[in-house]
Amino acid sequence: MKELLQDNTKITTTQCMKEDRLKVGCEAFLINLPKFEDPRGNLSFVEQLKHIPFKIERTYWIYDVPGGETRGGHAFKEQKEFIIALSGSFDVVVDDGSTKQLFSLNRSYYGLYIPQGIWRQMENFSTNSLALVLSSTHYNANDYIYDYNNFIAHKSNEE
Repeated sequence: MKELLQDNTKITTTQCMKEDRLKVGCEAFLINLPKFEDPRGNLSFVEQLKHIPFKIERTYWIYDVPGGETRGGHAFKEQKEFIIALSGSFDVVVDDGSTKQLFSLNRSYYGLYIPQGIWRQMENFSTNSLALVLSSTHYNANDYIYDYNNFIAHKSNEE
């Protein structure tokens, strides 16, 4: 399904799953997490190097995002991330420099893996949404690419 972003670029709404990771355009993909259903309340969890393909070095969360605001709008040179919607919902737009994809996150038993070198932006946060982000690196300001043109140049240098 194709949609138009505010800047009139086309975006593909996708459901690339872990088993699709070798397909073209599926560098970022959804990973299902264990889910134990119980009448007292469900339980899910994530383990490094088992459910996600990296060691967790940092964890942070995004919350109280005002209506209409976006988060992200950058890429990382080295950092990999796994994003889970613990509560509420939001969309993550990923861009590899040639293709943009939209992932809608709204359940706590799956998340989105984003490898290094992928531009990401989070948007359409529902009221009281909570995004948990697991990171493969400690914070390093030099790892961020905030300018989209610099991101495209970085991608060209990788090839």
